[in-house]
Amino acid sequence: MSQIKLAVFDIAGTTIHDENSVAKAFQSSLNNHGYPSVTLQEANEKMGYSKPQAIRELLEIHEPDTAKITDQLIDKIHTDFVEGMLNYYATDPAIRAVEDAEMVFDALHAMGIKVGLDTGFSRDITDIILKRVGWDRGNYIDASAASDEVPQGRPFPFMIQKIMAELGIEDPKEVIKIGDTEVDINEGHNAGCLMSIGVTSGVYSAEELLPHRPTYLIDSLTELLDWVKAYQVFAQK
Repeated sequence: MSQIKLAVFDIAGTTIHDENSVAKAFQSSLNNHGYPSVTLQEANEKMGYSKPQAIRELLEIHEPDTAKITDQLIDKIHTDFVEGMLNYYATDPAIRAVEDAEMVFDALHAMGIKVGLDTGFSRDITDIILKRVGWDRGNYIDASAASDEVPQGRPFPFMIQKIMAELGIEDPKEVIKIGDTEVDINEGHNAGCLMSIGVTSGVYSAEELLPHRPTYLIDSLTELLDWVKAYQVFAQK
């Protein structure tokens, strides 16, 4: 039985504190471009997806004239969203790591497990976040992947596969995925990960995550360590 060699975490809502700011900015970008009926609930339901994909899916709901749903329109809305997020993550005093995230990363490293991050954000936003919390120096994170660096974002498995390739890990059964949205869980399943674990500290409740068949549900990142330690002991027998 293989040992766990890599843990891939989501960013906003899982390892970086988020007071629904991403969904609010996402909703605002669509509202400002002529779609005032897009609700915050709808924006929340698209958290975790690559943002251009999420924009397209919401436009397909709110734009009756499909000819208007063009790559140019999606790009304009996405550019507005990115500019807002870059400013938010660069300047807002509330930006911080989730409590115990760095302790969990250190504990995983002590067990010989590498730590990766993947996200629905583009690389420019991702880099701002990592720099802001001091994770850009390789002290906590071994690799990261952004949605604009792969053919398709979550729930497709490409970001996990990119991180695996970068770290020289070939077997997805040596990988676990942790995130707070349905697409995180489905990404882990689609990648064939050993575990795809849902965290209830983000935008989705346990009841909302359960239909997506998480391997486990945890309320905080520290609970992850108990499952990992138990599995590692079992795998050694």
